[in-house]
Amino acid sequence: MWTLSGFADEISPDLEVQCATLDDLGISHVEFRSVWNTNVLDLDDDQLARARTALEAHRIQTSSIGSPIGKIAIGDDFEPHLVRFQRALHVAETLQAPYIRLFSFFIPTDSGPAHHRDQVLRRMTAFTQAARGHDMVLLHENEKEIYGDIPERCLDLVESIGCDQLRLAWDPANFVQCGVRPFTDGYAMLRPYLEYIHVKDALMTSNQNVPAGEGDGEFPETLRALEIDGFDGFFSVEPHLASSARSGGFSGVELFIRATKAFTGLLDARGIGYR
Repeated sequence: MWTLSGFADEISPDLEVQCATLDDLGISHVEFRSVWNTNVLDLDDDQLARARTALEAHRIQTSSIGSPIGKIAIGDDFEPHLVRFQRALHVAETLQAPYIRLFSFFIPTDSGPAHHRDQVLRRMTAFTQAARGHDMVLLHENEKEIYGDIPERCLDLVESIGCDQLRLAWDPANFVQCGVRPFTDGYAMLRPYLEYIHVKDALMTSNQNVPAGEGDGEFPETLRALEIDGFDGFFSVEPHLASSARSGGFSGVELFIRATKAFTGLLDARGIGYR
């Protein structure tokens, strides 16, 4: 049984609208990235308590904190960012999230990833060390233009750091927008570390985001393989159908519903159960 989640801030900045839409779609979890036009890590403790109360009233659980940790340039000062990561740990515990999403730093185009590899590994290792003793897993997302934006460097991260608390979130659209065929080029390589799936697709020719199954993200092949492998985890709807930026994306109510139904249609066609 696969579990649906979603970046509900793609629906609306208003938490009640987010929750009502998730209820209508039968989605029981949220990947919490922002609410009230405020990033989840910038909510104060009173706001976090309000958010938790609202989610509990709708019986919606938090699948992951969709944090921006690691979404800074590799040349930016790291110490304040490590402090921000401590806030992410606190937020995850408050919202009872088993995962925190993070990234492996934007790399300058004039020097290339290999030049910054050692520094990236030191910083990512610092995150895993800070997470020790906390009952949660860090999910590295393959964002465009960071160190781990293609399968080979995602693999390098998890195998070089070698920490059970660091796993991978699979974002097919981001791979496509890096010129990668997700299933063909990356699935077999990354499957041992793959724990969480983002439901986002894109066209190779234009980089435009489209509903799942309508682009080059190789959703049918990936879903078939995950089913055969016995995958049992979260699928988080993150369509970016209205707008997309480094800080996140937006779809609105209607496009978010369309994106969700496109994905569940793929599952229904294969007879895959979900909740």
